[in-house]
Amino acid sequence: MTDSDYLSRAEAVLAAVERAVDEADADIELERSGNVLTLEFENRTKIIVNLQPPMREIWIAAKEGGFHYRFQGGEWLDTRTGTEFFSALSAYATEQAGEPVSFAP
Repeated sequence: MTDSDYLSRAEAVLAAVERAVDEADADIELERSGNVLTLEFENRTKIIVNLQPPMREIWIAAKEGGFHYRFQGGEWLDTRTGTEFFSALSAYATEQAGEPVSFAP
C-alpha cells in the first residue's frame, strides 16, 4: 500500500467514526486534533483513535489497553488478534458508555 492509499483509507475510518458519534444515542463528546480522535464518555473515560502513518496503522487506546490495526484483505485488523477495527471499537465504546454503541465503515 502506498502512503497515499494508507492516508485515504485511514481518513475514511476517522470520518466513519465521526459520523457514528454524531448519530449515536450515547452521550459521547468527540474532539479531533489532526490525525487524533478523542471520544469522551459521560463517565469521563476516553478512547483515543489515532493514525500512525510511519507504521501505516491505526491505533486505539481504550480502558482495555492499546491496539494496533493494519489494513489487510480489505479490512483494518488487529495486528495481534485479527479482530476487525469497527467491531472492536464498538465493543470498547459500548463497555465505556454503559450502553450499546455501534461503529461501521
